Amino acid sequence: MADEAIKRSPAKSPIVQVPKRATEEITAWSDERVRALIDAHPAPFRLLPMLRAACGLRQGELFALALEDIDFVECVLRVRRQIKKLGADHVFALPKNDRERVVPLPEWAAAAIKRHLSTYPPLACSLPWEKVDGTLRTYNLLFRWTDDRFIKARSYSEGKPALVAAGVIPTPNKDTRQRSRYVTSRKEGLHQLRHYYASVVLAGGVSVKELAEYLGHADPGFTLRKAVDDRLFHPRPASQESTRSRSEA
Repeated sequence: MADEAIKRSPAKSPIVQVPKRATEEITAWSDERVRALIDAHPAPFRLLPMLRAACGLRQGELFALALEDIDFVECVLRVRRQIKKLGADHVFALPKNDRERVVPLPEWAAAAIKRHLSTYPPLACSLPWEKVDGTLRTYNLLFRWTDDRFIKARSYSEGKPALVAAGVIPTPNKDTRQRSRYVTSRKEGLHQLRHYYASVVLAGGVSVKELAEYLGHADPGFTLRKAVDDRLFHPRPASQESTRSRSEA
């Protein structure tokens, strides 16, 4: 080493195992795969993957999205909260990193929201804010579960059957209690819709700094590293506008 206190780097020792960087390739989904996934969702939940692909929201942010967060005039979506699980309870809380943000809302996505609302009216939902004993806050949520309550992450089982129907993952096996067991990886889960969004936005010429703001990342450097690791800088076969129009359902 430089000060000669250690004559040889431990990293070169045959005994020391230096961790290797993960080599699993994660690439953004194609327009066709995203469209198939959207179409595979039941009608009441079809807007969930659409908005995830159109605006890059996290799952908890989507579940907490309210009518008052949509600005149809300015064509923006205000991400102000998430639904978060605390023990056995759920609360409204600020988005990850405690950062509210404003995300552009494509015209086709705004139209899809209006169509959704014409059939599925908002759900007035009251939950504590940030803590289980926090002040109750009420919002008109865009999405509701089959029991007419807010959607819980564990209850949202429509995503994986849709992944099967879209040909993304194989048909599940049954366990000893006849429950479906799905096999997914990072490159096959619904979180990939955020990666898809990022790839489309980057292809449209948006800077990494702007993308970090849209995704709710605290550090643009993290966004850049993710974009490189997940190969999101590769050219896409279609422009952002044509992708938006083809994704409309």
